[in-house]
Amino acid sequence: MLTTSPAPQNPLDRFAEAGLAWGERTYARLAAPIGAAAFALYILLTAFTAWVMPDANWDILPYLAIAEEGAHPDAQALHDYAFNTVKSGVSAGDYKALTDDGGGFRSHMAQNAADFHSLLGMYRIKFLYAEILSTLGSVMSPIEAMRLVQVFSVLLFGAITLLWLRGEKALALAPVVGAVLIMADFGDAARASTPDLLTSALLLGGLYAYIRGREAATAILLFLAFMVRPDNIVFLAVFAVLLVVFRQKAWGALAGFAASLVAYFAISHWAHHPGWWPHLWFSSIEQHYNMDEFEPAFSITAYLRAFAASLLRAVNLNSWVGVSVLALAGWFAANRAGFGLGRRAGILFAALVLGALAKFTVFPIHDTRIYFPHLVPPFLLLASPFMALWAAVARGQHRVALHVIPRDKS
Repeated sequence: MLTTSPAPQNPLDRFAEAGLAWGERTYARLAAPIGAAAFALYILLTAFTAWVMPDANWDILPYLAIAEEGAHPDAQALHDYAFNTVKSGVSAGDYKALTDDGGGFRSHMAQNAADFHSLLGMYRIKFLYAEILSTLGSVMSPIEAMRLVQVFSVLLFGAITLLWLRGEKALALAPVVGAVLIMADFGDAARASTPDLLTSALLLGGLYAYIRGREAATAILLFLAFMVRPDNIVFLAVFAVLLVVFRQKAWGALAGFAASLVAYFAISHWAHHPGWWPHLWFSSIEQHYNMDEFEPAFSITAYLRAFAASLLRAVNLNSWVGVSVLALAGWFAANRAGFGLGRRAGILFAALVLGALAKFTVFPIHDTRIYFPHLVPPFLLLASPFMALWAAVARGQHRVALHVIPRDKS
């Protein structure tokens, strides 16, 4: 039950109320430029942070190695190159954390070139990311090349997001999208020297092209996103199935999936990828030190244990589950209010949600960065319905009846 607010009794209260009213009117009038400026500032700050405060994660070692395999065909020489490059590019404390865990996995890999080399098939499959690093590494230090890719990915992701919101006349909601990015650990993804944010930006561009009906651009961008991280094939497969089942004409998305499917088998063979089950074993069950000829027998018990452990961590330690639920709640609220998604957007929304679930089922790993490509597009799809709802409320056409209890004057 709501009550009316008491009338301000002193000059300070009246001044505060007048200031709030002025701020409300001003923001309502300038919501779009203010929202765009605030979001752009957040993106610029994130890009700056990605450059000056990068995260020294262990994966930079194998990524640097696969980028320069052609110049160092010998396993020991490649190992020395990767570790020496990282040693010269990060702080002494960070390097010690990457190479010394008290005799564990990291300590072993710092001393054993053959075992380190055996892991590279799981990284070599990110073909386009490795090629970009290799190209940039010829004109700058490899560590700076990784940082530059991250900065570019942040700026590209931000630019596409603003372009999407502008196309939907929803720039006023840009701060809300910025808040979603914060909840989805966008800053962590920006600081990590991994292909996750670059593939997210390319996928976002492909989805925007799909929404706008730009089929050629859709096919190209979805394929590039796959080439950066081939696990996008799971989402593309789910998306393609939904498009076919609901008979939605979108040859760009289907062409992107078809090209990616062909490339997946070719790249997996070329990269000497160990296969789904050995890779899953390494990532979610036990870190095996040498992946050459490692072919553990499939175990449904081991898979279910890995699934349960990853689910527990995902719910309690990561943010992607909560962000996904928030997107579903937004869809439900908008739909109940009579402002649902159109057919084309609805299919994409379903593909994003089901794609994340399918990716976790196929390869249960808990990290938010793996599912980040699925987290922001649903909110951008909901921007148009929520702007329509906002406009309806402003026009007084969608009022909610409130029972107001007058203030007791006694």
